[in-house]
Amino acid sequence: MKFLDQARIEIRSGDGGAGCVSFRREKFIEFGGPDGGDGGRGGDVVAECVEGLNTLIDYRYQQHFKAKTGMHGMGKNRAGGRGADAVLKVPAGTQIFEEDGETLIADLTEVGQRVVIARGGNGGFGNAYYKSSTNRAPRRANPGQEGQELTIWLRLKLIADAGLIGLPNAGKSTFLATVTAARPKIADYPFTTLHPGLGVVAVDDREFVLADIPGLIEGAHEGLGLGDRFLGHVERCGALLHLVDATGEHAGRAYRIVRQELDAYGAGLAEKPEIVALSKVDAVDDETLKRQLERLRRAVASYGPEPAAGGKRAPVLRLSAATGAGVKEALRAILALVASRAKAQAAAEPVVEWRP
Repeated sequence: MKFLDQARIEIRSGDGGAGCVSFRREKFIEFGGPDGGDGGRGGDVVAECVEGLNTLIDYRYQQHFKAKTGMHGMGKNRAGGRGADAVLKVPAGTQIFEEDGETLIADLTEVGQRVVIARGGNGGFGNAYYKSSTNRAPRRANPGQEGQELTIWLRLKLIADAGLIGLPNAGKSTFLATVTAARPKIADYPFTTLHPGLGVVAVDDREFVLADIPGLIEGAHEGLGLGDRFLGHVERCGALLHLVDATGEHAGRAYRIVRQELDAYGAGLAEKPEIVALSKVDAVDDETLKRQLERLRRAVASYGPEPAAGGKRAPVLRLSAATGAGVKEALRAILALVASRAKAQAAAEPVVEWRP
């Protein structure tokens, strides 16, 4: 399945049904009077968060959605039925914006959430509605109100517990394939990963979701390389695993490039707790490894203490996804950050007192 995290669609809610002009005409019943029913309400356009989806690919092939028109009123005081809704099924983490791409309409983060984006028009009144003591035989009825027509943007931000960041070819996809059942494309050239990937990690009888984000390069916030559009997928992550390639020219410089791009992107990414690890340690000799570790430690220290409340920055880890060295330690470090974030969120939630 292709990955699509942004889609522009046109929606229209249903028009209301028209009211009916009708009179009761039966044998032996004199002056039967008006009996025209009201029209039905038009259908709404509803967005619903469902399970089993992790992409917006369905909206690549269909961009127009229209709810049904309400049924018209009928004689014998029969009101028209309500028009059927148009339901947009989206994955968890989908944000809905107005046409300007900036005004947020809804943010669907939990399965089962529903939000009405465009309401259907009201049905028109039939002539029975206008009956009065002075107007015994009204011959007027209202047409239904028109529905709303909108252009909206759907943007998906994957919901994961932790995210993998780093320069291209830092070993992120290899790490994801090693610790999860995900099978991302892996090759020895930059930008092999073109779309974010998700995997479930199991460590010490616990699980968390790990997201692999395409690599950044210097100037990504200006659109160089793949740009920074995929960084939106780590906005919801509780922790970051920053991989730095040990076989690169300068580990410290590589770390600073990614941190500068996080700062330029904003949205609180630079403040997220991170685990820094030197990857591919099996591919360099001991002297090179020592030199790269020292460079990376100096770069990490120059970025100041870790933003987590009162905590010190975690030490730089060494790992090799190919041999498995240091992988468990990295996973346990991420799990500790994820667990502490979950505990903090649970403590921040207000306790609702139960009452019969």
